[in-house]
Amino acid sequence: MNAMSLIRIVFVSAIFLLLVLMGVHNREPVDFNLPPLITKVVEQPAALMYFAFFAVVLITGAVLSLGRRESSKSR
Repeated sequence: MNAMSLIRIVFVSAIFLLLVLMGVHNREPVDFNLPPLITKVVEQPAALMYFAFFAVVLITGAVLSLGRRESSKSR
C-alpha cells in the first residue's frame, strides 16, 4: 500500500464519519425544493438528504475517475 492509497482511505473514512455525525444529530424533517425536476416539495429527515447528496457525489466521482483511468491506460 502506498502513501496515496492511505491518504485516500483516511479521507473517505473522515467523510463517512461526518456523514454518520450528521445523521445522528439532524433528525428533524426539512423541505427540499428543486422546481425544474421535482414539482412538489419533498419533506424528509435531514440525515436522509445528507446521505442522498453524499451518494450522488460519490457516484459522480467514481464515474469521473473511471473515465480518467481509461484515458491514462491508453497512453
